[in-house]
Amino acid sequence: MAGSFADVGLPAVDRRAGGPMIVTEDADLLDDLLRLCAAAGAVPEVLHGLPQEKGRWERAPLVLVGDDAARRCLGASRRRGLMLVGRDRAEPDVWRRAVEIGAEYVLRLPESEDWLVDQIANAAEGVGRPALTVGVLGGRGGAGASTLACALAVTAARSDRRTMLIDGDPLGGGIDVLLGGEESEGLRWPDFARSRGRLGGGALEESLPALHGLRVLSWGRGDEACVPPQAMQSVLAAARRLGGVVVVDLPRRFDESVTEVLAQLDVGLLVVPGELRAVAAARRVSAAAGAVLDDLRVVARGPYTAGLDDRWVAQALELPLVGDLPLEPGLSSALDGGMPPGSNSRGVLARFCTEFWERADGSGRLEGVPARHSGGGAS
Repeated sequence: MAGSFADVGLPAVDRRAGGPMIVTEDADLLDDLLRLCAAAGAVPEVLHGLPQEKGRWERAPLVLVGDDAARRCLGASRRRGLMLVGRDRAEPDVWRRAVEIGAEYVLRLPESEDWLVDQIANAAEGVGRPALTVGVLGGRGGAGASTLACALAVTAARSDRRTMLIDGDPLGGGIDVLLGGEESEGLRWPDFARSRGRLGGGALEESLPALHGLRVLSWGRGDEACVPPQAMQSVLAAARRLGGVVVVDLPRRFDESVTEVLAQLDVGLLVVPGELRAVAAARRVSAAAGAVLDDLRVVARGPYTAGLDDRWVAQALELPLVGDLPLEPGLSSALDGGMPPGSNSRGVLARFCTEFWERADGSGRLEGVPARHSGGGAS
């Protein structure tokens, strides 16, 4: 693998903090707050006054105190993430009560609902470093982008990284098929087509099929092949907030939804076979992706046309070279036998992907230049 990554690292382990504490006896206000918690994918703890258990007040990631319960919270220890919530904008003493209990914010519903959903979701999921998000796209059809995307996800999960694989190509046949999970239970893209705004990362993760230690969002077997940009943005943002690794398999033609994905990627890998026609096709893909994506790099695929090699391919495209990835012998037979790409830890794909993830250390840098892969053979 050649080249290096700057300021691209694997996030810290996800931190789950749980849902907020709600303190109120106002039934209508409680209904509103429970609805907002559900929208954020959080399960709250509901009390009518201060908790009796020592430290429980302080441990809650977020505390929402209703106007009606402010007096019952007098004397509680000062803490961050305390919010006074109500619906009556004309209440003259609300600010005095907020000062008395040490509230950081005074919120009026419904005006503050969108902002509050974000805060509840952050508290429920923890606020850590977002997932390293890698997009894989082919320089031409049949370049092996989906295979590499699967292998990256499988090897990341095998190294105990929290991993999600997202199929961004509606015409690719479903990436769950490559993983042998086309019959597995869980939601597919059509189930998220109407998603808008904040989507709970935990709820997203738990709703998806679990295959080979990772979560997979693929397309269904029906005719639906379109997800609006707003839904794509909501789903990918939720996946990234979970931390770990997100790998996205991308098509070669870009619409508004794919452009939304490109805008959220940390790095893109353009898989280009070592032949002149593939490089010519990859130029067009590179130009379109590069208009949105800041960091696009080349994965060159052998075997090469006479006079070409991996460095020539990268130079011709004027992009950094990640490395040379030859064909893996026996890969087609392994896939037919139900083994996903990257599952053979001694294979070319697995070694390439393992080295790729090892370049990313805790400081967020990809350091060193690993030995270039050699060998090949027909798959």
